[in-house]
Amino acid sequence: MRTINREIVAAIIVSADGKTFHGMKHPDRGGVYLNCWHIPGGGVEKGESKKEALAREIREETGIDISTCKITLIDDLGRGESEKTLENSGEKVLCKMKFDVYRVEIDRPAKDIEVVPGSDLEKHVWLGATELKNLKLTPPSQELFKRLGYLD
Repeated sequence: MRTINREIVAAIIVSADGKTFHGMKHPDRGGVYLNCWHIPGGGVEKGESKKEALAREIREETGIDISTCKITLIDDLGRGESEKTLENSGEKVLCKMKFDVYRVEIDRPAKDIEVVPGSDLEKHVWLGATELKNLKLTPPSQELFKRLGYLD
């Protein structure tokens, strides 16, 4: 199996009432860590800055425009790997990822943030930090939330 390396940007989107956004990918639409809850994000494309990629990925996955939000890099230690089926060719590859995670602060409560899930998201939730332990998170998200003190 061929290995590909990807630089991934992701966001912990935080509402004014302290809830964080999590989505689950549709199992038939490819991607990595299926059947786990994700924070939104994805690969940085050629010619794109990390913040441009972050804004694009969040818009594509959630419909949320972060152009006026406070954005702060909070973690660049994450690594992960997962099998992935390439969308354009159907080839299965081992995807090795390096994660840059940003905190994106939205100045509205979660209930007032319109979410328009992209084609790859099957469902989404807004949760308080204490509720994270009840989710099946991706392995990199588990490690991230432990490093940030959200999980034990």
